[in-house]
Amino acid sequence: MSEVVEGFLSHLKELQWRLRLALIVYVAGVLLLMNWSAPVFDFMAAPLLGALPAGTPMIFLNAPDVFFTYLKIALLGSLFATSPLTFYQLWAFIAPGLYQEEKRLFLFSVIASVLLFTGGGAFAYFLVFPMVFQFFLGFATDQIHALPAIKEYLSLFLKMVFAFGLSFQIPIVLTVLARLNIATPEGMAKQRRYVIVWVFIAAAILTPPDIISQVLLAVPMLLLYEIGLVVARMSVRDRGDSVSP
Repeated sequence: MSEVVEGFLSHLKELQWRLRLALIVYVAGVLLLMNWSAPVFDFMAAPLLGALPAGTPMIFLNAPDVFFTYLKIALLGSLFATSPLTFYQLWAFIAPGLYQEEKRLFLFSVIASVLLFTGGGAFAYFLVFPMVFQFFLGFATDQIHALPAIKEYLSLFLKMVFAFGLSFQIPIVLTVLARLNIATPEGMAKQRRYVIVWVFIAAAILTPPDIISQVLLAVPMLLLYEIGLVVARMSVRDRGDSVSP
C-alpha cells in the first residue's frame, strides 16, 4: 500500500514540476511579448484599417484601454508561443502510461488541432475580415465616419479567430470519435440534416449578429464536416487493415 502511495506522490511531484516549468516559461513569454504588443496589434488591425479611409485612426475611450489591450495580446501571444513546451510537458507526463495506438492518436490530435486552429484563424484574417469590414464600412458617408475603438476591436478579433479556429477542429473530432469507436462514419453521416441545423445555430452564437459572418462560418463548417467524414472513414479502414491477419 505504501508503495502505491509513494508512486502516486512521485507522479504528483513530477506533474507539479512540469506545470511549474511551463508556467515560468509562460510568464517570461508574457514579459517579453509586452515589448512587441504594439506591432502585433498593428498586424491584427490591418484588415480593419485597410477598409477604412486612409489616415483614419483607431481610438481608445478610457485611459487604461491601451495598456490592457497590449497586456491581453501578450497573454495570448505567450500562450501560443509557449504551447509547444506545454504540450511537450504534458506528453512527457502521460506518454509512459499510454499504449502505442493511444500515443499515435494523441500526437495526431494535438498536431492536427494546432494546424487546423491556425488555418481557421488565417481563414478569418485573410478572407472573412476584409469582406465583412468592406461591406459594413461601405455605409459610411461624409457625415457619418467610423472611429473604431481598440478595445472593442480586440474583443471582436479574438472572438472571430476563436470561432473559426474552433470550427476547423471538426475533422479532428470526427476522426477521434471514429478511432475510439464512439461513433461510426456511417452513423455520423446519417445525422447530416441535424448537423446543418446545429451548424447555423453555432455560427449565429459564435459570430457577430450579421448574416455575412454567420454564412462565412457555417459554410466552411459544413465542408469540414464532410472532410471529417472522409478522414474518419480512411482512419477506420486503415485501422482495420493494420489489425487484420
